[in-house]
Order: sequence, then C-alpha cells, then structure tokens
Amino acid sequence: MMLALEMYRSPAKYLAAKAVGGRIPGVLTGPAAPLRLVTINEPKAERAGWARIRPILSGICGSDLGMVTGSTKLYFSAVVSMPFVPGHEVVGELLDDCEDLPKGTRVVLDSVLTCAARGVEPCEGCVTGNTNRCDRITVGHVAPGLQTGFCQDTGGGWGNLLVAHRSQLYAVPETLSNDRAVLVEPLAGAVHAALRAKVEPGQSVLVSGAGAVGLFATLALRELTQAGRITVVAKHAKQRELARAFGASDVVAPDEVFRGVRRSTGAFRLKPDFGAGEFLLGGVDVAVDAVGSKDSIDTVLRVTKAGGRVVLSGMPASGADLSPVWFRELEVTGTYASAREEPNGRPAFETALELAGRAPLDGIVGARYPLYRWREALDHAHSAGRLGTVKVAFDVRAS
Repeated sequence: MMLALEMYRSPAKYLAAKAVGGRIPGVLTGPAAPLRLVTINEPKAERAGWARIRPILSGICGSDLGMVTGSTKLYFSAVVSMPFVPGHEVVGELLDDCEDLPKGTRVVLDSVLTCAARGVEPCEGCVTGNTNRCDRITVGHVAPGLQTGFCQDTGGGWGNLLVAHRSQLYAVPETLSNDRAVLVEPLAGAVHAALRAKVEPGQSVLVSGAGAVGLFATLALRELTQAGRITVVAKHAKQRELARAFGASDVVAPDEVFRGVRRSTGAFRLKPDFGAGEFLLGGVDVAVDAVGSKDSIDTVLRVTKAGGRVVLSGMPASGADLSPVWFRELEVTGTYASAREEPNGRPAFETALELAGRAPLDGIVGARYPLYRWREALDHAHSAGRLGTVKVAFDVRAS
C-alpha cells in the first residue's frame, strides 16, 4: 500500500470547480476539489522494460491546476483513465534494475506513454521520433492515458511510488541537484517549443507570460536559437527579474504590450470601432503564448506581423478571436510535451538536462510541501506569480 493524492471522477465537483473558476483558490482545494489523499495499492511493474520508481520531488504544473480548477477541456477526458495519481514532473529513484539502468539510479521521466511503453506496433509519430504525437495512447496493456500522471495503471509523482517504462527514463548526472532535476520535464517542453518556433537569425520574438512555461521558453529561445530581440510579458516583479536573467531583451507589463511592440518594431497601431481590441500592422516575427488564456492568445495574434508565426505553448482557452489568423495569414503552431527526436536531432530531455546543469535555476523551486499539505501546496501554486514563486513541488519523501 502507498500514500497518494488521487484524482477521481466527480461531475458535481467538476461543475462546481468550473463555476468558481480560478477566483477562490481555497474553495478549489477544499470542497470543490475532485482530489483526495488516500492509501491505495502500489502499481505493479510486471512486464519487461518496466520498473518501480520512488519519487523524490514532483512539480505542480499548470495542467495539474487545470484539472483541479475545472478549466481543463472535456476534450481530454477520452485520453485519461480515472482514478489516477497526478504528477508528471518527476525526479525519483529506481527501485529495480531497468535494462541498462541499475537499481538506485536517479531518473527523470518523459511522461508521454508511447507505443514502446504500451507494447504495441509503433505509430507514425513514434517511428519518426515525434513521440509526443503518439496515436496509441489509449491502447495496449496500459490503461488509457496521454501521460504518466493521467493514467490509472502507472501511478504518478504525487504518490509514494510509480511505474515507468525504460523508454521514458533518463539518468540524472550526479552533479545535478534534485531541485534542478525536477525542472527537466518542463525544460524539455520549452526546448520543444523553442525549436518548433523556427526562429530565424535576428528575428524578433514576443513571449506572453512569465510563469514557468514562459520563463523556460525564454531561456530555451535564447540558448538554442539566434533570436534577436526577445520581449517578455510579465505581470510581477520577480517574473520581470527572472525574464531578464533568462535572456529577455525587454520586459513589458500586460497593459504595455502593444505600445512596447509598436515602439520596438515600428508597427502601426490601430483601434477598431465599438470597443473591439486594438491590433498592429507589422509587429514581431514570432510570438509564443505561454499562458493559454483568451486575453493572452488574443494579444499574441494581434501583435504578430503578417505571415508571422504564433506558437501556442499554454493549454488554450476558448473564445480567442481568430480574425488576425485569417487577415494576416498567420501560421499557428501548437507545442505539446517534447519529442525523442527534435529538429536538432536530439531528444529534448538530453538538451534539457544540459540546460538544467548550467542555467541560472537556483531558487526556481520556491516551495516544497509534503503530500499531506496538498491544499496549501495547490493554493501556493495557484498564486505562485503573485507570491514570487516559479515552481512549487511536492517533497514526496517527507510524506
């Protein structure tokens, strides 16, 4: 048996959380939360290539908060299996030998449950190395689940034990601290986003949002591309400070975006009639939305120049105005998780491990909580930007 936080199906609580939205965090982690601390059976590693892992630290991601707040779209209900233990940003210790990785190895987890993990013939995505596009995430000997942390059979990082397949695991160098290692999964997502952005040398880039997704995207863009000016939209003082440390040329507040981009690119600023949102003729070459809100998506679409590229890295909300996509012939690109073979010919996790070792990441994990303090942890994560925190994690060993 093990202690774990478990997400369970409750239509009533889902609707309650959705109605409250993100306005009252205490309610969302209290009576409206379809999450509970339970003692359950440990998942089993009964097939070749699978092993047990004891999590050390497990991060709280925006997608995890989306589940609790009811903001995650029902679109995803077909690719999870409930009840499940959340947690896909994990550094842990192998409890079994796993092919070439000996027992006791510290590992990080590429959470996507691909054809290799499911024991089925590889789909086109897996054959080409685009493992994040796997078409087999609901079949095979593993219950449906797009990732570890959304699958009933595997467990997740918000529990005392999970199981994973060798194809998901990367050994952590001895020199890398646990606080840095737990950031490797979101860093890998940022590597994927930066390379998907296809920034040409000298091009201007806007990153909307300076939470973990936006800050890591800024870091990856500066480290892995030859971007020129990178402008980051940041709401809070600590976010502004970190954006500059991670490579931003300019940092603007949300209400300064149009003015800042117009000034730096020489664009024309237009204001439609009847209160419709303003937009630019001209603008940045590439924009990255790292928030997913309607306002953020509307903003990046309206400040990107004709023929430019918009990259959606935050889980998108509904209601964005797509008029600029049509009128300005924008190229809209999605980024989900990370791939085993990125455009640079390497797994995103390998590049992310290198970034984790040399980037200025001290203090990025700003708070650690045992599982039994999960309500405080989620409240903190929900208000992380305002509180000057980038990443909140569960210290599973303390649970």
